[in-house]
Amino acid sequence: MFQNFLIGLREGLEAALIVGLLLAYVRKTGKSHLIPKIWMGVSLAVLVSLGFGALLTFGPRGLTFEAQEAIGGSLSIIAVGFVTWMIFWMAENSKHLSRELGQKIDLVQASTGAVVLLAALSVGREGLETALFIWAASQSVGNGATALIGALLGIALAVLLAWLIMRGALKLNLGIFFRYTGLFLIFIAAGVLAYGVHDLQEAGILPGLNSLAFDISHLIAPTSLLGTLLKAIFNFSPATTWLEAIAWCTYVGIVLPLFVAKNRSKVVSPRTSPQPRTSS
Repeated sequence: MFQNFLIGLREGLEAALIVGLLLAYVRKTGKSHLIPKIWMGVSLAVLVSLGFGALLTFGPRGLTFEAQEAIGGSLSIIAVGFVTWMIFWMAENSKHLSRELGQKIDLVQASTGAVVLLAALSVGREGLETALFIWAASQSVGNGATALIGALLGIALAVLLAWLIMRGALKLNLGIFFRYTGLFLIFIAAGVLAYGVHDLQEAGILPGLNSLAFDISHLIAPTSLLGTLLKAIFNFSPATTWLEAIAWCTYVGIVLPLFVAKNRSKVVSPRTSPQPRTSS
C-alpha cells in the first residue's frame, strides 16, 4: 500500500501541478477562455488512464498461466523503464516546467483541439505511467484493492498539496520533494524489475527459476510482519533467484549513482570569485 501511496503522491502532484500551472498561466495572460479547453483535455487524460488501468487489470484474464506471467513480467519491465525516465526527467525539468508550458500554450492557443491535446498529453503521460507502474507494483504484492486505496490516497493528498501550493498557502521545496521521492522510487522500481524477471522465469521465457541466490525464509517468513512489509514496500522476496538478484543489483548499481550525481550537480553552487582589494 505504501509504495502505491508514494507513486500516487509523486505522480499525482506532478500532474496536479501541471494543471495548476496551465490554469494559472492562462489566467495571468488574460486567456481565460482557454480554461474549459484545458479541463476537457484533463478529463480526456483521466478517462484514457482509467481505461488503460482497466485493460491491464482485466485484459489478461482467461489466458493461460504462462501467458499471464509473460505479459505481467514484460509490462513490469516496461513500467520500470517509464518510471526511471520519469525520475530523471523531473529532476532535470522541474525548475523550467512553468516556462515550457507557457510557451506551448502560446503556440497552440488558436486551436481548440490543440489546447485540448496539449492538456491531455501533459496530464495523460503522468496518468498512463502511474497506471502502469501501480499495476505492476500491485501484481507483485497480490492485493489489488489495498494497492488501489493507497494510490487513491496518494493522489488525493497530491491534489490537496498542489492546490495549497498554487494558492500560496503552502511553501514546498519541490526540488527536495522530487529528489527524495525519486531516490525511494529507485528501490521500489528495482523490486518491480526483479519481480518482472521472476514472472518471465515463471513463464519459461527466462531460465533459472529453481536456482536461488539465497533463501532466508527461515529468518524472514513471507507471511510474517517484516516479510509482509518488505514485500509490500520493496517487493523483497526471502527466496530470490540469481537472475532476480542480478537484475536488482544491476539496476540499483547503475541508476542510483547516476541519480545522485545529477542531483549533486544541481545543488552545488558556483564559487564566487574574490573581490579585488582596493588600494587606499
